[in-house]
Amino acid sequence: MSIDKTDNAQADTPVETPAPAAGASVAEVDPRLLVREQGFAGYISEFKRKIKGGDLGAIPVVIGLIVICAIFQSLNSAFLGAENLNNIFVAMVATGMMSVGIIFVLLLGEIDLSVGSVSGVSSAITAVLSVTHGMNEWLAVLISLLAGAAIGALHGFFFAKVGAPAFAVTLAGLLFWLGFMLQILGSNGTINIDGDGVVGHLTGYYFSDVAAAYGLAVVAVAAYFVPTFLGNRRRAAAGIPSRPLSDILVRTVLLAIGVFGVAAIFNQYKGLPLATLLFAIVLVGTDFLLRRTSYGRKVFALGGSVEASRRAGINVTAIRISVFAISGLFAAVGGLFWASKIAAANQGAGTGDLLMNVIAAAVIGGTSLFGGRGRTWNALLGVLVITSIQYGLALEGIETPIQYMITGGVLLATVVIDSITRKTQKSAGRA
Repeated sequence: MSIDKTDNAQADTPVETPAPAAGASVAEVDPRLLVREQGFAGYISEFKRKIKGGDLGAIPVVIGLIVICAIFQSLNSAFLGAENLNNIFVAMVATGMMSVGIIFVLLLGEIDLSVGSVSGVSSAITAVLSVTHGMNEWLAVLISLLAGAAIGALHGFFFAKVGAPAFAVTLAGLLFWLGFMLQILGSNGTINIDGDGVVGHLTGYYFSDVAAAYGLAVVAVAAYFVPTFLGNRRRAAAGIPSRPLSDILVRTVLLAIGVFGVAAIFNQYKGLPLATLLFAIVLVGTDFLLRRTSYGRKVFALGGSVEASRRAGINVTAIRISVFAISGLFAAVGGLFWASKIAAANQGAGTGDLLMNVIAAAVIGGTSLFGGRGRTWNALLGVLVITSIQYGLALEGIETPIQYMITGGVLLATVVIDSITRKTQKSAGRA
């Protein structure tokens, strides 16, 4: 008697469940994106997670700035007065502009020691061309800016293409361009600049109409709320985790309080300073460049790992040269603001504690010296701390040596915090 084993074999054989088709697979969502849907509770839990992981962000510098303001206000009630605050917001721009440029270099984990000398060259070129040779001032300014970018690109070439250390290249640049500035200024050493000209207006012009400052505040709030709200709606429509409307409204209200408060301070003294307006535009533009473009992502990638970036197809040489060119460009911009502040180009331009303050502003604001972490908004926070300390000590009649010591102590504390933060992140598996 024959037995058909086919059915029994098939019955005993386990049936494998077919793998789901690619189109039917369930997409995994980054848990960090779910924070947006959880509302404020989600942000609180995310904040705790970052603190435990050593990601302090801008918390230390914000707390430090509040403490600085509280101390100096208790010592002198004029510190938070409209005139002093207005002067701080104008005085910080020159150093802040240069700090924005050097942040690009620091994101790669490199350094640019030449920015002070390049800023002096910029002011000297502008003064020689416009005052000594009678060239149109706008054209002279353009040439000086292009010269700053070209100098930075030259430094980047020696670093990226030749392979010389950035420290050595820019140290040589510091000395060379300082000598070049002294050479073109001539034996006199000082060239006065027209206070009513293009350069003079950089720090001397104010929009006295109260509508200017308040109008800018309205634009700032709208520029934040509208794109955020519309982008949130697109995320929700696409089924992507999005922020609750209450979250967006609270953020908008806090931003409005801040910008309208600053606008009110400006209008109590002279009005909206042109220098502060230009600095705000630069911060927004460079932040967009770093965070919203492929170029910015390449800069961060290169700061994280050179070899990984090279294998990903990033042109490492081009990116390196470009960031030094950006650093040179903003050094030139800062040099023009310094020349505007003193209404002259002289042999002292770019010297003294300028380089220290530029680097300190970036680091104090939160940019890591180890590369890969930072935003151009760090320049604003850092330069506010440094300038506030300088003006607060000046109100108390504290001498310059003590100012240097205090600023150096703040910088050291920031670097220590950065180092400890990185160790904490490594131990938490986040670095």
